[in-house]
Amino acid sequence: MKSTVETLSPTRVRLSVEVPFEELAPFINEAYQSVGQQIRVPGFRPGKAPRQVIDQRVGRESVFAQAMDPAVQANLNKAVTENDVNALGRPELTEVKPIEEGKPFEFTVETDVTPGFELPDFASLKVTVETSDVTEEDVDEDLESQRMRFSSLKTVERAADNGDFVVIDLVARQNGEVVEGGSVTGMSHEVGSGTLLDNLDDALVGMSAGDEKTIESTLAGEQEGQDAEVEVKVTQVKERELPDLDDDFAEMASQFDTLEELRDATRERLQTASQSGRANDARTKTLEALIEAVGLPLPEKTVNDEIEHTRGHLQEQVVQIAGSFEDYLTAVGKTEEEFDAELRSDVESNLSQSIILGRIARDRELEVSGELMTAEVVRQAQQRGVPQDQFQKFVDELRGNGGLQQIAASLRQQLALEEVVKEATIVDASGKELTEEDLFPGRKAAADEAAAEAEDTEE
Repeated sequence: MKSTVETLSPTRVRLSVEVPFEELAPFINEAYQSVGQQIRVPGFRPGKAPRQVIDQRVGRESVFAQAMDPAVQANLNKAVTENDVNALGRPELTEVKPIEEGKPFEFTVETDVTPGFELPDFASLKVTVETSDVTEEDVDEDLESQRMRFSSLKTVERAADNGDFVVIDLVARQNGEVVEGGSVTGMSHEVGSGTLLDNLDDALVGMSAGDEKTIESTLAGEQEGQDAEVEVKVTQVKERELPDLDDDFAEMASQFDTLEELRDATRERLQTASQSGRANDARTKTLEALIEAVGLPLPEKTVNDEIEHTRGHLQEQVVQIAGSFEDYLTAVGKTEEEFDAELRSDVESNLSQSIILGRIARDRELEVSGELMTAEVVRQAQQRGVPQDQFQKFVDELRGNGGLQQIAASLRQQLALEEVVKEATIVDASGKELTEEDLFPGRKAAADEAAAEAEDTEE
C-alpha cells in the first residue's frame, strides 16, 4: 500500500491511497464467501460454488464492489497510522475507483485532524480566585438556616407582615367570569416570597384573618400573561417560631451536646466547603487560561457535527420529559439563537480541552491507576443509585457501551489538568499564592494516613 497526505488547512488533510491488487486478496476472498452463501447453485452446497460459477451468476464486478468497503476501511486505518494523522470525527470518502482485475485499487479521503500547537510554559499562566476565609457572620447565617429548618408556625391574631405565613382563598375573574382553574382555597403562602401572583404580597401586608381584597394581577398557567381581577381572602395569619439557639437546640438538631460544639462543627464544614470551592474554581480558571493561551484552531466540520449530535440528543430528552423544544427554551428563558451560541461555545471549549489535555497526558506519559478507575466507577454507580448486587452488571454495561473508556479518558484529562494547576501561578484576591494543599485540599492528609496504615501493617 502507498499513501500520501496533502494538507488542506491546519485542521484538514486529504489522504490518497493506492493498494496493489494482490493485497486485496483477503477482502475479495471474503466477498466471494459471502456472496456464495447468499446464492443457490444447483449441484453445490451453499458457499461451495466455485468462483467461475459465482462470476457467471452475479458478475465479478459485483463481488469486487462488495469487497470495496472493508478494503477502504482497513487500508484507511493503515494510512492514518503510517502517516501519523491524528484524525478527528469520521473521514469522508471523496473519491474511489472500482476494483479492477490486476490493477491497483485507489481511493481518496478527507478528514479533520488535530491541529499542531505549542503548549505554553504552565508557570506563565496566572489565575486569581476568591478567598476562602469563613467569618463568624457566615457561621451565624448557617446556624440561622438550621434554626429555620426546625421552626414551627403559630396562628396569631394580628395583621400579616413580610415573613409571616397566611392561609388564603383566591378567585380570578376576567370580564366578571371566573377563570377556568382560577380558584383555590386554603393555600398556604409566605408573605414577601414573591412565589405567587404579581401584586399579591403587597396586598397581603396589613391584612388580618377575615379580610378580603381585590387586586389587579397577571395570570400564570394556561392564561399566563393575561390580566385578571383576583379576589383575595385571608383565613389565617401565622408567624414563624424559631427555637432558641442554645445547647438544647444543638442536641435536637445535631449529634452535638452543646451549642459551642455545633458552632465549631459548622465553622469547619463551611471552611471545608469553601476550600473545595476555591480549589474547583482554581481548576476551572486554570483550564480557561490554558485554552486561551494555546489559541487552538478547531476543525469546523467536527465542531458542527458535535453541535448537531448534542442538540439532537438534548431535543430527544426534552421532548420525552418536558414537551416541545420551544417550551424548554421558554422555561430556561433563552432564544434559539442564544441556546445555539452557548452550545457552540460549550462544544468548542470541550473539544479544545480534550485535545490540549490529551496532548499533555501523552507528553507526560500519564496513566490512570486501577485504584482511581475503580473509585470513579463506584462513585458513578452510587450517584446513579445502583444497588450493590447490581454493581457488576453496571460495570459490564459500561464495558459494553464504551463507558469505561470514556471514564478512563476523562480521568486522564483530570490528571493532565492537575499537572498544569501544580505549575501555574494561582493567587487569591489578596495576592497570596495558593499552596498545593490549598489546591488539592485533604489529599496530603489522606496520603499521610494511608502511609501510616501501611507502616502499621508492616509492623
